[in-house]
Amino acid sequence: MKLVYAAALLIAGSLCAGENKGPQTPVKTSHVEFFGYKDCLRLENGEARLTVCPQAGGRVLEYAWRGQNALHLNPSQQGWLRQPGVTPVDPCGGRLDIGPERVIAPHPDLWLGDWTGEFTGDGKIRLTSVRDKATGIRLVREFALAAGSSVVRCEQRMTNESDKPVSCCHWSRTLAVGGGIVLIPLTPGSRFPKSYLMYGPGPVMNFQPEDPNIRIRDGFLEVLGTPANPKLGLDSHAGWFCYLMRNDLMFVKRFPVYPDRVYSEMAGLTISIWYFKKEMCELEPIGPRETLAPGASASYTEEWELKPFAFPADGVAVELGAVTRAAGR
Repeated sequence: MKLVYAAALLIAGSLCAGENKGPQTPVKTSHVEFFGYKDCLRLENGEARLTVCPQAGGRVLEYAWRGQNALHLNPSQQGWLRQPGVTPVDPCGGRLDIGPERVIAPHPDLWLGDWTGEFTGDGKIRLTSVRDKATGIRLVREFALAAGSSVVRCEQRMTNESDKPVSCCHWSRTLAVGGGIVLIPLTPGSRFPKSYLMYGPGPVMNFQPEDPNIRIRDGFLEVLGTPANPKLGLDSHAGWFCYLMRNDLMFVKRFPVYPDRVYSEMAGLTISIWYFKKEMCELEPIGPRETLAPGASASYTEEWELKPFAFPADGVAVELGAVTRAAGR
């Protein structure tokens, strides 16, 4: 089963990378100043641009299609750096993390600290963290932009540099611009009566949520606006979902799912979605549990894609078949 899902992810990525029938513009690399940070690393081609910042948590600050950035940037955080006496922030942009969320020790060295950044010889960006004092984990993130398309391959490698076993999991925390529609294909066998959980109010996971902004239609969970409680969790095995934005872009995420493995979030989630008013929407694939012996590593890879897709007018339902075709599924 593991190999089936991994192969499906690779095939989907190959199909999507080949969709652009025009000339394949080579990927250019450059060092740039962006969002108040010096020496950011950039990959770009004729369609898309990826700008990565080693400072303040090792994040993606720009993932753009023809100049339209899909990521939420908080203006008040421009140029923010972790320093003694400076109030911490919840960093904006294309974040990545490790979990389980409520069990793993706080790890500000990874979440807020400065990383090192470099271009590798094959036109990729590599970010490397310090060794985290709390967990013993060191993270390496590699980003590759395909020639002639917006497809980005994003790999996070977790290495245990402590002297004892460590359990952890990949957790993506990408903040996209707000006000859009999340569409998640559902799969049979969900543990949840309504195929999803709603967190809150308070320390509660509601398995029978009712919300006018969420519906299930033709095998998809649709989140049409900010729910009453903004955080959702799912256990879908489809291995992809998408987010439709009001600037007529579709943000697709594809990722491997392993039905025969343990997922260590409290409810065994493979996906979490978090809306904040109309400001941002967090798109969160979650990886399976990795129990790492001292010196051992494990990797998890997401594939991102941006492409044009007309945002529906008020009161008009999204054509789900068009979504599936556009997402390459």
